[in-house]
Amino acid sequence: MDRLDAMRAFAAVADLGSFAEAARRLRLSPAAVTRAVARLEDELGLLLLHRTTRAVRLTERGAVYRDACRKILADIEDADRVAQGEDAAPRGALVVAAPLMFGRLHVLPVVLTMLQEHRDLSVRLMLSDRMVHLAEDGIDVAVRIGDLADSALRAIRVGEVRRVLVASPDYLAARGTPAAPADLAAHDLIAFEGTDATSEWRFGGADRPGIRVEPRLAVTTADAAIAAAEAGLGITRTLSYQVHASLAAGRLAVLLEGFGPPALPVTLVHPARRLGSANVAAFIAAARAHLRALPVIAGG
Repeated sequence: MDRLDAMRAFAAVADLGSFAEAARRLRLSPAAVTRAVARLEDELGLLLLHRTTRAVRLTERGAVYRDACRKILADIEDADRVAQGEDAAPRGALVVAAPLMFGRLHVLPVVLTMLQEHRDLSVRLMLSDRMVHLAEDGIDVAVRIGDLADSALRAIRVGEVRRVLVASPDYLAARGTPAAPADLAAHDLIAFEGTDATSEWRFGGADRPGIRVEPRLAVTTADAAIAAAEAGLGITRTLSYQVHASLAAGRLAVLLEGFGPPALPVTLVHPARRLGSANVAAFIAAARAHLRALPVIAGG
């Protein structure tokens, strides 16, 4: 195994946290991957990975070397693409990140279609409601909901979603329907901590004061907040796409529509240096077409 193959093996182990998983991704034996990483450590004179019976972790220097390997391997992929022409087919590994529920509902179908159409492509789809850092986490392209803070990323807007307050018809029949944000103080509230960690729900523009909320229930996933609202526990705040099916089925109703804050943009972002990647370009084209066609993502 040459130096570049050894770097690919090390990067895969670092990404997956497992020699066995890296071997499966690379279609090599676990012993070959283990030897490749050990040879790299010997040549560098550094310990790149801490190994235990339960986990594999990067050392501090290993993390630095992993980032360098990723850049080198990405540049080689881009050079191959240029040599093969702009119509080069996607191949190799692609790492995509998306919010948990949005990714499951609307990004996974894109990934499945790409895998069916491109046999030489493999995808790692990272679904999480935490804000990921593309460079640090080795992510090629991500779906973001909300305003972007990192100007170093290339962004393609594909639509927008709204924050909405919802409750079940049974809850509203028993407790009444709030007519203004201040009325929420008299209601049972359900907070999804992925978006409501500030303990304030804002209405209108950013310059408008928020309403301090004291939730009766706080959960860490949108699915749980929606299920609790459907069960009649109280009012929750979600993103419009998350409750599309519940609203259509009549299990939930939207409240205070005239007080909603500005819509949140949905964007595809990627590092500028990945602009020429055939994998990234193919994903962006497929995702843009798929997402802009969805009725739950308006304004694309």
